[in-house]
Amino acid sequence: MNDNAINESPSIIAGAGYAEQVYAGLLGKVIGVYLGRPVENWTYESIQERLGDIEYYVHDKLGVPLIVTDDDIAGTVTFLRAAEDSGRGYDTSAMDVAACWLNYLIENRSVLWWGGVGNSTEHTAYMRLKDGYQPPYSGSIELNSKTVAEQIGSQIFIDGWAMIAPGSPKLAAELARRASTVSHDGEAIYGAQMLAAMESMAFATADINTIIEAGLAQIPTDSVIAMMIADIRRWHDTEPNWRKARENLQASYGYELYGGNCHMVPNHGLIILAFLYGNGDFSRSMMIVNTAGWDTDCNSGNLGCLIGIMHGLAGLEAGHDWRGPVADRIYVPTADAGSGITDVVLESLRITNIARAAVGLEPLAPKNGARFHFSFPGSMQGFTVPGAGSVCNAELPDSSGERGLLITGSEPISVATPTFIPPEARTMPGGYALDVSPTIYSGQEMTMEFLVASDDFDTITDVTAFVRHYNGEDELVEVQGPAQAVTEGRNSLSWIIPDTSGQPIADIGIMVRPRPGKIARLFLDRVDWSGIPTISLRRPADGGTMWRRAWVDNLDHQEWQWPESFRLIANTRERRVMITGSLDWQDYAVEAALTPHMADSMGIAARVQGLQRYYLLRCDRGGELQLIKRDGEDRVLARAPFHWRPEEQVRLRLEVNGGSLHGFVDGTLMLSASDDLRPLRTGGVAVACEAGRVGCDEVNVEPLVPSVEAEVARMDLQIEADASL
Repeated sequence: MNDNAINESPSIIAGAGYAEQVYAGLLGKVIGVYLGRPVENWTYESIQERLGDIEYYVHDKLGVPLIVTDDDIAGTVTFLRAAEDSGRGYDTSAMDVAACWLNYLIENRSVLWWGGVGNSTEHTAYMRLKDGYQPPYSGSIELNSKTVAEQIGSQIFIDGWAMIAPGSPKLAAELARRASTVSHDGEAIYGAQMLAAMESMAFATADINTIIEAGLAQIPTDSVIAMMIADIRRWHDTEPNWRKARENLQASYGYELYGGNCHMVPNHGLIILAFLYGNGDFSRSMMIVNTAGWDTDCNSGNLGCLIGIMHGLAGLEAGHDWRGPVADRIYVPTADAGSGITDVVLESLRITNIARAAVGLEPLAPKNGARFHFSFPGSMQGFTVPGAGSVCNAELPDSSGERGLLITGSEPISVATPTFIPPEARTMPGGYALDVSPTIYSGQEMTMEFLVASDDFDTITDVTAFVRHYNGEDELVEVQGPAQAVTEGRNSLSWIIPDTSGQPIADIGIMVRPRPGKIARLFLDRVDWSGIPTISLRRPADGGTMWRRAWVDNLDHQEWQWPESFRLIANTRERRVMITGSLDWQDYAVEAALTPHMADSMGIAARVQGLQRYYLLRCDRGGELQLIKRDGEDRVLARAPFHWRPEEQVRLRLEVNGGSLHGFVDGTLMLSASDDLRPLRTGGVAVACEAGRVGCDEVNVEPLVPSVEAEVARMDLQIEADASL
């Protein structure tokens, strides 16, 4: 990348306030999406008739949840992972973004609006990629038509590319262009470049005209987008009433003038209009852009990100309490199954570290890399109090300048955060399913650190960690750890999560018990967990349905009434997988007994990072056992003859330890291999099949405790492998 294109990015990224500015931007986007989603695709007239001006969240008035799955949020944080996965930073290519699509998207189920080829631009582009077309042709007007190629999707996913190129509008626009060509063309590219450049410039200035000029400098002056913006700025100069300007926009650039379901041009116009007439005020800008109608969640999300970057957290906190009801909660369902239950802090830190890697800086890891660290002012990371008491973000009472959660109450106070699908999220409106795996499992060690100020020491009896998991009635059951007395100052608590009999853990938390007549005050500093789980995943004895939903899959049929716990069905030779687990799993063993009823292949996978990244122990119908690394395509690391018969059970075990892999069949070590070429270091587990049906009763995961006999066998196999080279 030409250094002249990078401009101010390195100095801004290295600055102390950059991470918080990214957090404010992403939080602004999330708030905007949640505000606009309930009235998505409504007209201005319908909104006025039913709700009036949209001045605050309206989900409750319409009987829908506030925290929802949405393509704007999920696509923004998912597609940016192309820079992380490829390791190319600012040199990330459109091909890298396309590979990201194929790795993380589950066809017809995750991230996108799967509205059909020729109807949904993103669905069309995805099928082009599957058919072997490469960007920019995959998203081109030539291949997909002008109407399809110029819809809004290129813009709604673009914020992350701007946030990793702060203060560098030319670079941000170039990254936006590359990412957009996967699925879009024409005016849709210009709209994405315009917005990315504006957001990039917002890191360096809060002057609205300077921000708009920075965007216009990146697109053709004769583009429809540029000419429309000139008109809107002229209206703003002469017409003080935003409603009159909206009427002008509808007359000159409205939906009826452009084809498709959700064209870029009209919606981009609403973002610019609300940005100007809102004068940078978050609440007023959100009111205008959502009251105006059309694609409200997309427009509101992009504008919310822009203003969040421009004014930081202070801008989001002026006026209404936008942050409290959200508490940082977001859902990102992809084929990276264990990363779907997440929050704005986690994803902001990921964006920050992608940028830091791009300019050669070490990653940020607040509080030694704890998952929950509450470091940004006001951040909650999903922690709420469902009953008595209160919780808020506050500075810790130890003069460190760091932040945590202040828990207060006169009755026992439970503070918890989701780790799997919450009860209220089991059914999602709008066609975006919440297909995720838990983030924590039995056998892992949960740790917490908290502080008790000297004035508060005599207010607390004890504290207890807890988890709540689903049962056979699909209800939550609480399991508590041992009660622990507190001491003045810093305290630590650790607890090995007990066996939940295969039922998924829905949330974790801490309970604080006050002394009678006292108001307890405790500062939660950090929460984390570690280690490999010891789990047996199968149909629980008490039944239920949520254990099934702990698996994310791309199977051709999903049926659960059969005698075996899992029935995998693939209609074609395209490999189908059923995934669970988390990216924090490193060295472990996964084992499963598989019964091929009719299949071309079957296997088990470890370190699964999506549909295209994993290690696989595969039994081929042609009589071969293989150790495979999948990274966009299969690379066979080791092979051996092995014949299996239909209807006969085969027990497979795959061990991953550093760069070493070992495959067992029915307890016998059959294959060993090493991977030194960008090895996959972490990830969940999966069961796989191709062209047929495979039954599986149980999948076991455990830490590695190798026996002496197994170590000798490994050494012998490795000597043979080395000799063959």
